[in-house]
This record gives sequence, structure tokens and C-alpha cells, in this order.
Amino acid sequence: MSALPSPALAYRLEAARAVVHDAARMAMAMRPPPGGPQGELKSAQDWLTETDGAVEAFIAQRMQALFPEDGFQGEEGGVSRTGSLRWVVDPIDGTSNYARGRCRWCVSLGLMDGDEPVAGVIDAPALGEVYTALRGYGAFLNGKPIKASPIKDPARSMIEMGWSGRVPKSVFMDKMDAIMELGTMPRSGGCGALALADVASGRLDGYIEIVINLWDVAAALPLLAEAGAVVSPFLQNGGLTGGATILAANPHIGPVLAKAVSIPLE
Repeated sequence: MSALPSPALAYRLEAARAVVHDAARMAMAMRPPPGGPQGELKSAQDWLTETDGAVEAFIAQRMQALFPEDGFQGEEGGVSRTGSLRWVVDPIDGTSNYARGRCRWCVSLGLMDGDEPVAGVIDAPALGEVYTALRGYGAFLNGKPIKASPIKDPARSMIEMGWSGRVPKSVFMDKMDAIMELGTMPRSGGCGALALADVASGRLDGYIEIVINLWDVAAALPLLAEAGAVVSPFLQNGGLTGGATILAANPHIGPVLAKAVSIPLE
């Protein structure tokens, strides 16, 4: 780990943290009260709220003003600008939770240098938590360093699996069965970015999702790398251009989990 990160990247991370902070506060102000979901159902359990568009537009405009030479890609608007450095945003990850007034959701903004994820900010304002990472300079939760879990025994591990309507039920159930065969109870929290951040911080020992997109993971990938987690080759397996499978885990559980669910780490 280098003592001095690239000034240009370090400055971008600090700027991104400030912009995401403001965007997250906007999202909090617009959050629906607890109760029935408020938003549009795009597909099975895939919600879109007014906040998604407003937050993405806010971040896009702020980042363009700060770094006009950088590219920008959003979940809602696609690639709106190109550049060797590219910001990738999920304005509200965990929208199904957000639409019900729940707390497990976040604003996620990652920075790609070409095809390499180099920095990320994940702000979960309802939880009072901000994750940041810069490649080669560590991963942090509310300013304190984080590391992947030291758990080695699968029976003592905590594994999460994300659900998507794009995955056949049989595939989902096979993976869940494989996780239970390891002696652990699978869980699902409805927010991929925070689940990956939980692996980085040691709150989870593993997370898998069969179909997930770049905007869901762009900010988390630097966190995982800096926290010492192992991650399947998501980007190389199609994640740069479409939905792909991801497995992230602590380095002890990773090989066992990968074998059980048939998701290679290499």
C-alpha cells in the first residue's frame, strides 16, 4: 500500500465523497415513509422511484462541473459521457427497500480508470455509514480502516445471496441449497452494493449474485480489493457491458464457497 496516492485520484475521491454526501441527503429528504412501496415496478421486485432519476441527475451535473474531461455512466441514463476516467453511479441501490421506507439502501459512485475500478464511495445515510476506497490506499468505513473477516469455518460463516428476476428459480434454489450444505444460513438484504461492502468490512463472509450490473458493484470493487477479499472475475466475465455473476468473500471462505456454488474465483 503506497503512502501517497495519485493526487488526481485522491482529489477525485474527496470530491466524490462530498457530492455523494449531498446526493444521499437529497435521497433522505425524498424517502417515502414506511408502508406500501411508492414507485414504478420495472420488473419483478425491481423498483424505480422519482428519487433515482433526481439523484442521478444531481450527481451527473456535479461531476461534469468538477471533472468535465471524465466519462459518466448511470443506471438510469446509461453512458452519457466518455473519458479515460469514468464515473459509474447507482443513484439508489436497494430501491425496493428505499420504496418501503426501509434503511438498507445507498448511493454508490465508483471511478473506473479504463477497465480498472480505482475508487469508490458508498453512502448509506439511513444507516449513518460511508464507505470509501482508493486502490493502493486502503478501504474505510466512516474513516476507519476495514478488512475482510478472518472466519475460516463455513459453519460459522454468514453468507448472503442476491435475488433477481433474471435468474431461473432452479438456479437460485441450487445455489441456496449449496450454501446451506456448508452449514450456514443464507440471507438476502436487497442491496448488492451494501452486501459487498459488508464483505469488505467483515460483517459478511461471502456474497453471491448470479446477475448483477456494473453500477451495482463499481464502488464496491475497490473496497473489496483493499480489504483483502477475494472476488470472482466479474469484469472479465461480461460485467463491463452487461449483467454478470459475482462472488466476493473473505480469503478463507472464498475457495470453499466458490466450489460449493460453482462460481470460479479465477
